[in-house]
Amino acid sequence: MNEALLAAARKKYHRSLLENGVLTVDAKGIPSNADSSSKLSIRIAKGIADSLMAETHEKAVGQTSGAKFEQLNMQFLTDTFPKLQGLRPGSWHIIKLGNRNSIKTSSFAQYEHLEYLNQLTEADAKLAASMGNDYMVAPDVVIYRDLVPDSEINSPVVIVDDTVSKMADIRQKNGGLPILHASISAKWTMRSDRAQNSRTEALGLIRNRKGHLPHIVVVTGEPLPGRLASLALGTGDIDCMYHFALYELIDAVKSAGAEDSLEMLNVLIDGKRLKDISDLPLDLTV
Repeated sequence: MNEALLAAARKKYHRSLLENGVLTVDAKGIPSNADSSSKLSIRIAKGIADSLMAETHEKAVGQTSGAKFEQLNMQFLTDTFPKLQGLRPGSWHIIKLGNRNSIKTSSFAQYEHLEYLNQLTEADAKLAASMGNDYMVAPDVVIYRDLVPDSEINSPVVIVDDTVSKMADIRQKNGGLPILHASISAKWTMRSDRAQNSRTEALGLIRNRKGHLPHIVVVTGEPLPGRLASLALGTGDIDCMYHFALYELIDAVKSAGAEDSLEMLNVLIDGKRLKDISDLPLDLTV
């Protein structure tokens, strides 16, 4: 029997994290996603690393690890989500955004007005000072879909003609921009307030949209359940948090004998606030 697509993609994803130096263990036995000042963090992260067979070498620079983590999450989604056409048909694009990328949040139908606001504030210092730039959001990875031609919409039944649906976003003939389907924030670790950037990005997407809200998720490699809870608990901003190795995390927390951490982890999982990376492609088909 052939291995399931998502099972194979998960293994490839973990192998890529190892091969690209994102998940490493240094000479002192400290994994790259662990907090070196926390014995529990090291113990749990080491359990995950041992399960995934991390090689021992020096930890990559944090910024480099973060950028590679974003790239590998994009690759995992590229390997999986477009193949779920039976559940979510469409012409999909999965890209990593960055400061040098010509595609920005305002490149999509729900947020095209942000470019106009940006032009206004650039030209008016007083307006910029009063408004700030909180409305500008920059997700790490996005999934968007192309608009659909009438020939596809009208097959096999004629659905639209020139008299109706003149402003529907998905209709190519209306001349709109591509539709943002999902925003994926990638946080290899969750130190201090840095991870709260994901919540800020999420709130920006929610408050500033015109039209359908895209999926808003966070993918992380953080080993400490307490830190995961700081972002995952509660509803209203992110859809859900996805752990790069949830099954291995569960085993590692159990092995560490940290009852409080295990209880918190169970709260997150039972409350559907924390899932495994392999759940993400299927959840994005909804």
